[in-house]
Order: sequence, then structure tokens, then C-alpha cells
Amino acid sequence: MPNAHLLQPRLNSRPRTTREIRALEKERKEWVDRLDPGGHFHRIFDGIPGVEFFAKNQFGRTMFVSSGILKRYQMWDEKEMIGLTDFDINPASMAADYVHDDRRLLTGEAPRIERLELWFDSQGLPDWFVVTKLPLLDARQRPIGIMGILRRAAEHEMKLPLLQTVSRAVGVIRRDFAKSISLLAVAEFCGLTLRNLQRHFQAAFGVSPQEFLIKTRVLAAMQLLTETRLSASEIATKTGFVDASSFAEQFKRRVGSTPSDYRAEKRAQESA
Repeated sequence: MPNAHLLQPRLNSRPRTTREIRALEKERKEWVDRLDPGGHFHRIFDGIPGVEFFAKNQFGRTMFVSSGILKRYQMWDEKEMIGLTDFDINPASMAADYVHDDRRLLTGEAPRIERLELWFDSQGLPDWFVVTKLPLLDARQRPIGIMGILRRAAEHEMKLPLLQTVSRAVGVIRRDFAKSISLLAVAEFCGLTLRNLQRHFQAAFGVSPQEFLIKTRVLAAMQLLTETRLSASEIATKTGFVDASSFAEQFKRRVGSTPSDYRAEKRAQESA
């Protein structure tokens, strides 16, 4: 246990002069300049449950991310993420919102941004997160990028009517995707017309509710292909597709390979 007096505030210490403070700031800068760029402070976020970190340069290219963000985008090494922009890894409508906020920080229009944003969770599905962003400044106090942290939105932060409406629809789809889902019934459950449900989904996710449903099924199928020995027909049934043919068509359209090729590729990676 540390000595109690060491934990007390330095109430009796003398004020430091401006010259002393400048010397300490110089010492700090020299110390930071000696740090390994790959070992900077973003790594500490790997040890803080529920909080993730990212940093981008002034051109919007990713420079650093914590491991949680890599998992969110189903990547395993920071080298896969470095240099990617928001438009490389997110739907266009979501990326446009992120870039708009970044521009406000880089131009000095806003010194800090805190907002609810849609990000992808660890299963690759969109969910609400609280994001805090600050500009990154160079030695001359010029903005040369942005850094941010994000965490899943707490229940009390989801009380806005629009967010509640979209969240309820997402919840139904994520819970019942393996069943025969009527999007009209989902809309009625949320107190919306089907047209309004489609409009809200397009605004929030950049895709239609039908596309969101299919993507949810495809992601579930990807997991089963990796973790089980079920046949394509069995996986199609378990994930809500009409049959194996429809499953294969929708899967290839969104993943870029057939279910069997995807399974073979994953097994080859595991055995490598």
C-alpha cells in the first residue's frame, strides 16, 4: 500500500514559473518524439472493456485503431485497416456523416463532437454507439487529423423517437431473421407504414430493410460455415433462406464467393 502522504494533493507546493512549465513541455515533446509510433497510447484501449479508439489523418485515412474496431470489421491485424477511409469500410450514407463531422473538426468549426452514430458491432451488424471526436494537432496547433472513442449507447440514450423506431425494427429482424419475416408486419409493429420503414432504414443504414434482412442471414450463414459441418441446405434452412439455391445466390452476391468456397478458404486460413 503506498504511503498515505503520497496520495495527498500537492497543496503546499510552490507555483511553477512560466519558464519551468515551458521546459517541462519541451521535455514532454522530446519524450513523445522518442516513442515507437506503433506503441502509442491507443493500445491502452484494448484493456478497457466497451471502449474503442481510432485515429485518422487529415485525408480521412485510418492511422491507428484499437483491437475492438478491428474485430468490428472482421479484421485481425492493424495492417489490414491502415490507410482505409470511411467509404472503404462503411455504407456510403454512414460514411458521409462521419466525414462531415471530421471536416467540421479539421476546419475548426467545432472543437469537439459528441453524437450517436451507427457503427457495426462484433457480428458485423449496425448498432448505435456514442462517439466522441477531437482534432489531432501538430506542434504548431494545426489540425492534421482526428481521433475518437466509441462505446455502445446506453438504454437511456436511446429514447429519441426516431432511434427507438429504427431500433425496434432492427431488434425484430435480428431476433427473427431465421423465420419467415413479413416486413409489413415489422412496420406495423413499429407503428409505421412499409414505405416509412423503408425510408427510415435507408436514412439510417444506407440500405433497405429487405437488404438488411438478407445481410443478417448471410452473416449468420458465414458463422455456421466457419464453425459447423452443416450442409448448405441445412444452413439455408437455419438462416431463413427459401432453399440452398437462393442461399448460394444471395451469399455470392454479397460475399463474392460461393458458400463452399468461403468454407474452404476459412479452413485453409485456420490450418495455415
